[in-house]
Amino acid sequence: MAWKIWICVPVLYALFAAWYFNWQGPISTEEVNRLMLDFDKLEGSEHTDSATFRKFLEEDDGGEFVMLNLVQLHTGEVAHPLTGEAMSASDLVGEYFGPFAVSLFKRGGPPVFQARTIGGNIDSWNADHNVGFGATAMMRYKSRRDIAELILDPAFADAHIYKLASIDRTISYPTRIMMSTVLQPPSAVLVVLILLASLVQNLSFLIRP
Repeated sequence: MAWKIWICVPVLYALFAAWYFNWQGPISTEEVNRLMLDFDKLEGSEHTDSATFRKFLEEDDGGEFVMLNLVQLHTGEVAHPLTGEAMSASDLVGEYFGPFAVSLFKRGGPPVFQARTIGGNIDSWNADHNVGFGATAMMRYKSRRDIAELILDPAFADAHIYKLASIDRTISYPTRIMMSTVLQPPSAVLVVLILLASLVQNLSFLIRP
């Protein structure tokens, strides 16, 4: 019985690893050209520096990255882009975030964190002190291929109009985590699986006739 319990640990971790890690390697030049051709046709692509995005894809090393997003929603009510109904920007951006989160999760990219601004700019060097953002979010992508494919995903692309209508201004740029005190998902999942296997094994001993 014990071996059946413990064999589940590597099997389940293998399924997690298949979802979480990039197994395709760096993006190819052919892929970059194809993706950028479709990207330049996308509604709202004018808000992205196409040359910067292409360079980011071309310099792909196959590794994961975290996109840092600084966001300021419109104040007051905004018009729903399809119905014209007046609603808060926070409610409207939820119609964007829902499909985005689903598409991101399918590609092995859980959100890292989301935070709300609770004060003004305390420290500003050589920057416009008056430019503030109401929220900060970090989203993990397992590869640069995934962010390009996510942007072009029809299931997500249709929701882009809600982002444009609800957000007043935003800055997004890719980062790579250098240090973190939070246990990363690969380690956390392994620890949880081992603990669960130990718990199930102990329970099996207790209920054994």
